[in-house]
Amino acid sequence: MRRDVAMDCGWGRLLFAQTFDDDDELINLLRAEEEGRRDIAMYVPDPHVLVSRAPDELFIDPSMTYRLELHRYRPRRELIPGVVVSTMSDASDAEEVNRIYAARHMVPADPDLMWSNQRTRTFTYLVAKDEHTGAVIGTVTGIDHVLAFDDPDQGTSLWCLAVDPLTPVPGVGEALVRVLAERYIGRGRDHLDLSVMHDNDPAIRLYKKLGFRRVPVFAVKRKNIINEPLFVPEPEADLAELNPYATIIADEARRRGIIVEVLDPEWGEMRLIHGGRKIVTRESLSELTTAVAMSRCDDKRITRKIFERAGLSVPRGRLADHSPADEEFLSEVGELVVKPARGEQGRGITVGVEDTESLRRAVELARTYCPDVLLEECVEGEDLRIVVIGHNVVAAAVRRPATVIGNGRLTIAQLIERHSRRRAAATGGESTIPLDDITENTVKAAGYSLDHVLPDGESLRVRRTANLHTGGTIHDVTGQLHPELADAAVAASKAIDIPVTGLDMIVPSVDEPDYVLIEANERPGLANHEPQPTAARFVDLLFPEARSTPRAWEPPPPPGHSA
Repeated sequence: MRRDVAMDCGWGRLLFAQTFDDDDELINLLRAEEEGRRDIAMYVPDPHVLVSRAPDELFIDPSMTYRLELHRYRPRRELIPGVVVSTMSDASDAEEVNRIYAARHMVPADPDLMWSNQRTRTFTYLVAKDEHTGAVIGTVTGIDHVLAFDDPDQGTSLWCLAVDPLTPVPGVGEALVRVLAERYIGRGRDHLDLSVMHDNDPAIRLYKKLGFRRVPVFAVKRKNIINEPLFVPEPEADLAELNPYATIIADEARRRGIIVEVLDPEWGEMRLIHGGRKIVTRESLSELTTAVAMSRCDDKRITRKIFERAGLSVPRGRLADHSPADEEFLSEVGELVVKPARGEQGRGITVGVEDTESLRRAVELARTYCPDVLLEECVEGEDLRIVVIGHNVVAAAVRRPATVIGNGRLTIAQLIERHSRRRAAATGGESTIPLDDITENTVKAAGYSLDHVLPDGESLRVRRTANLHTGGTIHDVTGQLHPELADAAVAASKAIDIPVTGLDMIVPSVDEPDYVLIEANERPGLANHEPQPTAARFVDLLFPEARSTPRAWEPPPPPGHSA
């Protein structure tokens, strides 16, 4: 067996502790961990002894090791539908793997190193792709211990299982684990190990279902910023009760030594204190946003006027007044969006109104949220959200309506319920798809009912709006944003005179200059735009003296050029 084996996995080094004879050498390697990486010493024979040698620097990872005895593995009778699993085919797959890591708040890996590792038999990088779209929707990494260090136990291990939280395709994780196990069975290996956090119940249920059993194997890590949640005490109860939009700000502030006092956890209200400066925030809304700026965002009629005066493009629109002019406007533009003049989270909005009866119902619905109702021309295109902080673009994302994919067995209602559970799990309960009249009408407009069985592989949009709270998905496009769209967003933030805002546009494409501005949000959800540094730039704005390293948005390179 080879000695002192440390393998660079991109996100950090994997140290096979059973190959080390000297604890000091193992400790020194952990001390040499590079910034922004996460090294793991696995298979530590006596972890308590190792940590006792450097208690201020090391800790026993609060994870559990599960093992699948490969000779006991039982394959599925049928393939998991909609998923195709294969090894990474080129370097672009490595970039997609990193995208999924970022979406799952995992440490990214160097794509070049991943691709280099892939070309050895020691590492196996698998990607799962949507059978119908070809998009990468999941990944897992395997390491063959026999090739790594001549393991006499003929072992292998599984690392970094991750599934895109936006995919509607079920069973992706199971498909990845099964293919990895079956590849190692083909090599004649004895077992497959994995390490999973003790409280990751969904993952543990999957592993137990596949036949994994717990074994007394432990890992040791170095105390660093990335690992901090694993070895520091749980946050105060109030901090733990914050929603994701407030939590991302509280975490960033605490990381910089800024005191966080939770004033109302349910409301997301906090007081941030640094030196002699105190600022109250409610998620991304702070005392720096004036009441005037907030009122300008709150009333969509006023927002439209301000945008128009600033020379910015907006869709044609008018205030509903129950006169024949409403129907005349509908006839003129052909299709309307009807929405309350004041409101948020997509409540009361009807998209795609094309006849007078639908117009009447849509106006009545909107009036249940606000007595003033806005009629706007329905413009086709991508739903783009641009986050502007301190009059600088920090992030951009395309929002897409909730969509389900048929499997030829389940009804559309069942598909919606299953996908809604996955969206809720991926967003901490923030995103669910309501089975209401709007969903039913959207399905009906596509020629189906909720009781229909959707054909295998067919994609069906079940909501007209892309709001996250009703199951919409968010896709980062910051790197593709056209400079004129960024300029328009900055001009809009200056026209409203607001320091933090989310500008909503409809665009034919994010890399083209055309747009119409729809509205401005005074409290954009910063957590929706990770891995862009939205929380960091927000805290920079509040406390310039505690500023982190700037990471400003830059326009993408011209076509045909590399960055």
